[in-house]
Amino acid sequence: MHYIAKETRYDTMKYNRCGKWGLKLPAVSLGLWHNFGGIDTLENGREILHRAFDLGITHFDLANNYGPPPGSAEENFGKILKQDFRAYRDELIISSKAGYDMWPGPYGEWGSRKYLLASLDQSLKRMGLEYVDIFYSHRPDPDTPLEETMMALDRAVRSGKALYVGISNYPAEMAKEASQILKELGTPCLIHQPKYSMFVRWVEDELLDVLEEEGIGCIPFSPLAQGLLTNKYLHGISEGSRAAREVFLKKADVDSAHDKIVKLNEIAMQRGQSLAQMALAWVLKDKRITSVLIGASSVGQINDNVESLKKVEFSDEELKLIEGIIN
Repeated sequence: MHYIAKETRYDTMKYNRCGKWGLKLPAVSLGLWHNFGGIDTLENGREILHRAFDLGITHFDLANNYGPPPGSAEENFGKILKQDFRAYRDELIISSKAGYDMWPGPYGEWGSRKYLLASLDQSLKRMGLEYVDIFYSHRPDPDTPLEETMMALDRAVRSGKALYVGISNYPAEMAKEASQILKELGTPCLIHQPKYSMFVRWVEDELLDVLEEEGIGCIPFSPLAQGLLTNKYLHGISEGSRAAREVFLKKADVDSAHDKIVKLNEIAMQRGQSLAQMALAWVLKDKRITSVLIGASSVGQINDNVESLKKVEFSDEELKLIEGIIN
């Protein structure tokens, strides 16, 4: 059946400006890191994307190596895009990245001009696109001058293959330097994608201040700490979970965080939210955060996460209690 998006899709979603720039992103964006690759069911991915867009999620975030296998998330997204979203292309923000290991040899990862621009071409081909809305340097390269990496991002925009550029996983000082190089080149940095959650808070030390000073947006990934900040592990480790398989999440991580999760869940219930909803709201409470990047393996998870936007305010007492638990 041909997909027709709901007319009400923009009625309740909140959209935030990226730093000082004109582009707005939905407060909740969808990342296709997992559950959209070659080992996954295409129809499930299709249903998730449909539901996300129907709820006003206009931003879909990918990278060259997303899958598994690497590249397959972009391929599958490209199929669904062509079949279902062609009429809505100008309503979508599609991003991709390059920086991690993608193909054999010395030109298949990191931050050289050779790798970044070749990877962008490959990503566009896999997705069947003429351009991406945002193209990121996925991680800083210790062996390539920052100027070279930023010049490659500038070239991506000037060639018409990206509308905006961003950086991901860059520490504060390097993010500031990257921003200043891009300004001089005439292609400002739009956004930074760091890891940030109640349990991973390094961005609060300096990075958020830098982004505010530079007028750069912020879209944290893993705001639910790989599922730790959900009800999935409240009663220990279930069979088939990421922690049980030790995929990205170790059993030791769950064990050490368990008491905190239980206490946080009590506060969430008092707020009338699930733990995941409260965790997303907690990240979004900072006005420097443009959007939170969620992953989803089901339509139900999309529904639950978007519900978090109904209550993003916290009382001073709630914040104090939460701080006491997570510190």
